[in-house]
Amino acid sequence: MVSLIVGIIFIAFTVFSLLPAGPLVWGTDVINFLKGGLPIFAAFVGVICLFIGAADIKDKKEAMKEEREAREHEKSTEENT
Repeated sequence: MVSLIVGIIFIAFTVFSLLPAGPLVWGTDVINFLKGGLPIFAAFVGVICLFIGAADIKDKKEAMKEEREAREHEKSTEENT
């Protein structure tokens, strides 16, 4: 309940601070901040995507190795029977 109230207060403050007729008029400052932060955000997302891609490739290789071992085990079991 408290987090809901705090969330509503933060959203109300955001709207209040961005109003063009309000006392704060931070709209242009927020736009400039977003323009400056976008390349940093893009680089951060790119690094995360690289890590996820590398982990995915590693998982696929491990799954293929396990499948190969399972087939070899089945084959050896059939030969022993």
